[in-house]
Amino acid sequence: MTWIDVSQPLHADVATWPGDTKFSYDIAWPMAESGSVNVGKMTLSLHLGTHIDAPFHFDDHGKRVIDLDPSVYIGPARVIHLPHKAKIEASDLDGHDLTGVERLILKTDGWPDKRVFPETIPELKPSLADRLGELGIFLIGLDLPSVDAIDSKEMDAHHALARNGVHILEGLVLDNILPGDYDLNAVPLPIVEGDGSPVRALLRPIL
Repeated sequence: MTWIDVSQPLHADVATWPGDTKFSYDIAWPMAESGSVNVGKMTLSLHLGTHIDAPFHFDDHGKRVIDLDPSVYIGPARVIHLPHKAKIEASDLDGHDLTGVERLILKTDGWPDKRVFPETIPELKPSLADRLGELGIFLIGLDLPSVDAIDSKEMDAHHALARNGVHILEGLVLDNILPGDYDLNAVPLPIVEGDGSPVRALLRPIL
C-alpha cells in the first residue's frame, strides 16, 4: 500500500501560533552566483505545522529532541474518530478496543481549516493521559496544534502526558483518513538543543 502524507506543507502562509516565528524560505546562494547550485535557507518555529514536542518544550529539565528514541515515532498506530468534542477525557476511549495499541492517533475534526490558526480547540484532559499510561500507549497524535487549550499557561495535558510516558505528535492532517490501523512514520530531526521538531508524517494502512 502507498504511504499517505498527513503532514502540513511548509510555506509562507502556513498557520502559525500568534506571536510565534513564521515560516520563510529564501535562496541564500543562487545558481547565478554559485555557478552550479541553488542553496536555500529557511526560518521557522519548531512548533509550526506538523511537529513533535520534546519535554523541554514545557519543562526546563525535560529531554531535548536529540534525547528521544526515534522508534517511538515509527510503527503501528491506531486511528480513532472523536468528533464534536470540547474536551477529550478518559471516558471518550470507552468502547474503543485499544488492547496492544502503543501509538494512538485522534481524529478530532477540531481544526477544520488548517489555513487559519484556530481560536479554540478540543483540549486533552489529564484523565486521558492517565488512561493512556494505564494502557501502555506511549505516543499520542492528533489533528490539532496542541494537546492543551490555545490559551493554556498551565499546560496540564502536556505535563500529564509526560508523567505517563506519552510522547506528543501535533498538527496532523487527517481529513481523508478513516479510523483503523496504520503504519506510522513521523521521525523528528536530530536537533540537539530542540524543544520540538517539524516532521513529515506518513501513514500506510495495515491490511
